Amino acid sequence: MYYGFDMGGTKIELAVFDNELNQVWQKRVPTPKNDYQALLNAFLLLTQEADKKFNSEGKIGVGVPGIVNHAKGTVFTTNVPAAQYKPLIHDLANILQRPVKVENDANCFALSEAWAPEFKRYPTVLGLILGTGVGGGFIINGKVLSGKNGIAGEIGHMNLSVRGAKLFGDTVPEIVCGCGQTACFETYLSGPGFERIYSSFTGQKRSAIEIIELYKQREPEAIQHVDRYMSLLAMFMGQVVTVFDPDLVVIGGGLSQFDDIYQYLPEILPQYLYGIATMPAIEKARYGDSGGARGAACLNLID
Repeated sequence: MYYGFDMGGTKIELAVFDNELNQVWQKRVPTPKNDYQALLNAFLLLTQEADKKFNSEGKIGVGVPGIVNHAKGTVFTTNVPAAQYKPLIHDLANILQRPVKVENDANCFALSEAWAPEFKRYPTVLGLILGTGVGGGFIINGKVLSGKNGIAGEIGHMNLSVRGAKLFGDTVPEIVCGCGQTACFETYLSGPGFERIYSSFTGQKRSAIEIIELYKQREPEAIQHVDRYMSLLAMFMGQVVTVFDPDLVVIGGGLSQFDDIYQYLPEILPQYLYGIATMPAIEKARYGDSGGARGAACLNLID
C-alpha cells in the first residue's frame, strides 16, 4: 500500500492507495501548526490507523507547502511554523519506523499528474499551478527534479520580462512578492495577480470569478483584460518551456478551471518559443485538490 500525506496550513490529509494507485481510504485532521511534537504525533496516529485498517505497513510520502532541503532533511515553510527548519524527514522516519520521502507540494502535484494513466507516456512533464501563487514542478521519467537546494520548479519567482513590462507600462505597479523580490511573475499570474491587473486598468475591484463571467458575457474591458493576461502567461510559459522543453504541460490551481486558457495558449505560445521548437501538449490537471496526497504517494513508485 502507498500512503500519501498532504500537509497544509490547516489540515493534514492521508490518502491510501493500492498498487494500481486506486484510492481506498482517506482521512483529514487539523494541522498542529505551532507544536512540533503534536505535529509528529498527528502523522503517527494517522499512520497507525491506516496500518491497522489494511494490516500493512504502507510506504510513506509527504507533500509539504515549502522548500525541502534533502541534504539536511529540513523544510522551509511559513504555513506550518512548528516544522520550520526542523529535521522533519529524520523525525518522521524515526517516529513512524520506516523510510519517509518528503517533497514540495507543487512537485507532488506535478508527479501525480505525470502518473495519470493518459499522461504516463510523456517522458518530461511540467506541472504549473495558477492559484493563490504560481508554482511548478518538473518531472523526468516519472521522478521529481528537486535541484541542489530543493527550489527547482519555483518558476513563479522568475522576474517579469521586458516584453511583459511593456505590456503593462506604468499602469500595473510592481509589488513585493512573498519571496522578498519585486516583479515576480507570481505577482501577476496568480489569482490575486489576475484581479490586480484588471483593477489597475479598469479602476474596479472584482474577483477572478466575476471577471471571467464578464468575459463570457463579452464585456469589452474583460475581453481586453483576458487578452493581456494570456499574452503575459504565454511570455512566461515561453521562457519556462525553452529552459525545460517538456513534452507535456499540466495546469492546475483555481485559474486552471478557466477553459479558454487551453484555446488561447496553442494560438499565442508559439511566438514566444525558440525558433525550432514545437508546442508541448497542454492539459488541464486531472486530479485537482486530491493531487497533493496522490503525488506524495507516487514518491515511492520509483527508487
